[in-house]
Amino acid sequence: MAKFKSETLKKVLQYAKPYQSKLYWVIISLVTLSIFAAIRPYMIEVVVDKYISKKDADGLVFFVSLMGIVLLLEIVAQYAFTFISSWLGQNIIKDIRQELFHKMLRFRLKYFDNEPVGKLVTRNVSDIESIASIFSQGLFMIVGDVLKMLVVLIIMIYMNWQMSIIVILAMPILVFATRIFQKHMKTAFEEVRAQIANLNTFVQERVTGMKIVQLFNREEIEYKKFEAINQKHNDAWQKNILYNSIFFPIADIISQLTLGFVIMYGGFRMIGGDNFTTVGAMFGYISMIPLLFNPLRQIADKFNVMQMGIIAADRVFEIMNQNELIQKEGTQIAPTFKGEIEMKGIHFSYIKGTEVLKGINLSVEAGKTIAIVGGSGAGKSTIINLLSRFYEIDKGKITIDKHNINDFTLDSLRSQIAVVLQDVFLFSDTIYNNITLNNPNISEEEVYEAAKKIGVHDFIQTLPEGYQYNVKERGAMLSSGQRQLIAFLRAYVSNPSILILDEATSSIDTHSEELIQSAIGTLTKGRTSIVIAHRLATIVNADHIIVMDQGEIVEQGTHSELVEFENGYYKGLYESQYAVISN
Repeated sequence: MAKFKSETLKKVLQYAKPYQSKLYWVIISLVTLSIFAAIRPYMIEVVVDKYISKKDADGLVFFVSLMGIVLLLEIVAQYAFTFISSWLGQNIIKDIRQELFHKMLRFRLKYFDNEPVGKLVTRNVSDIESIASIFSQGLFMIVGDVLKMLVVLIIMIYMNWQMSIIVILAMPILVFATRIFQKHMKTAFEEVRAQIANLNTFVQERVTGMKIVQLFNREEIEYKKFEAINQKHNDAWQKNILYNSIFFPIADIISQLTLGFVIMYGGFRMIGGDNFTTVGAMFGYISMIPLLFNPLRQIADKFNVMQMGIIAADRVFEIMNQNELIQKEGTQIAPTFKGEIEMKGIHFSYIKGTEVLKGINLSVEAGKTIAIVGGSGAGKSTIINLLSRFYEIDKGKITIDKHNINDFTLDSLRSQIAVVLQDVFLFSDTIYNNITLNNPNISEEEVYEAAKKIGVHDFIQTLPEGYQYNVKERGAMLSSGQRQLIAFLRAYVSNPSILILDEATSSIDTHSEELIQSAIGTLTKGRTSIVIAHRLATIVNADHIIVMDQGEIVEQGTHSELVEFENGYYKGLYESQYAVISN
């Protein structure tokens, strides 16, 4: 096994430390199985030579009963091994999955911008399930088989060292074939895991975007693309099947030829009158050969299972080793903010060398409503992403109430900032849970009271089951306007010090917009608010308006001041939108 794969196995085994007592029981059951498996053929020799050949019926009954007890104990040991090893594997992958998901929850958003969702789902689900097979079907069984082979070989040499020479000479041939098989299977398994990730990524994206696929009549095109990806996945597995279909017949031929040579050697010597062995010993010895060769042959198969688990673990650890956490996380618990925000010399780029923000200087007074406007790509949403510390700034400083936001813990900082996005994300859960996000500190009474204040209580009550209505995945059972209203209520019940509305009224119907415009006054009252909007009619009453273009602030002031700027950027935007509305 390659060095880096050995290191991966060592990492996986570190997760078994909390379950050491179970490991001891696995070892005990393996030793017991090895002894019992090896002793059964020897018992055949005894029963034939000492009881059957001497016609000792009473002795035969006693010894067969003893063989039955040994078989029963072997069954118990096999049950213990199977149950405990599988239990151990499932608990280990539970711990790994929890650690992986815990770390992913704390990755900066930049990581998710670059990684396909399907790939991450594969790592969290199928790859981690493959790790369990290291314990249930791989490592322990390999150790057990090696131990069984060692015990069997010792007994075979003790029973008849001459015939054992034939067996020992055949073993290197099978070992050589096994090594070649393992080398090719390692490459095949790596290709299989890669194609599974590609397949999951493709399916996840197309299912999520099914509306677009059907709207633009891309069913046949996407089917053809899926067909090609699925064929690559199939080809990867076909290599696996090919190598198995070649190796196992070769292993069987080697085993059967060895058995044939042993029978011929022992048989001719016995026919010639050589008393070097007995009939019972011959029967017992012959039955030992499968116990030696079958585990050796199966080790290759079990090694492949373990190899696939290690390859999967390597991919999981690759994510866990990513240094993608938000850096410089502070230690101070943020007090309740007054809401004075200041940005000084902010430079930021999503891609190194391509600046999105170019030296932004911005001040927001506590309790005021500031609006940010500009064309697509101007950097409006980037500002709120940096304020919430979803990304790290390249240069500059952001302060809230004169304190650098990097000094605060992320939890305490984000608990005081509520964001309502244009593309509202709702979980497949009840409306109530989507509002509270399962926060135990928010009571039902608070939710109902907040809903009444911003005017959405009546709308929710009209739905089947009211607040317990399940909105399904991404809120598919609600209209875009209804989803937006739920997002407003979610923001309101969190009682934030700073409220951010990012294009929150750009995709809703007129009735919903009236409800939201009425609610905005309640939401922004007494707290600092930042409103990002394309529709300038929604922000004409803002205390201050920031106009951005290509990552820079080009104008700022109130609505009445900005429309007076001759050839002003804001004035041009407002007049063009007003002309569209008038027409």
